[in-house]
Amino acid sequence: GVIFTAQTDLKYEGYIKKELADAERFTKLEKRLLPEDICYKNVLGLSTEAAQKLEKFRPASIGAASRISGVSPADISVLLIYLDIKRKERERAENRDV
Repeated sequence: GVIFTAQTDLKYEGYIKKELADAERFTKLEKRLLPEDICYKNVLGLSTEAAQKLEKFRPASIGAASRISGVSPADISVLLIYLDIKRKERERAENRDV
């Protein structure tokens, strides 16, 4: 009854927390959209295979890109860094125009 439930909860607590964190991270990656005009061959640090697959499938989000066979977690990190750099460049350009 109650004792078994408590033992089970304790036993799987770490696993459940990890799964919840993974789900939250996945949701965030789905919200990170990729520009439609991105040229993956020009993204420094992407593996050749990843650049080819991304050019072929043109995923809408980082989450979708992460599910493409041949796109590694390292490639996803490169894309996230690339997006951050581009966002900062855009912000700088907008601030200069003001």
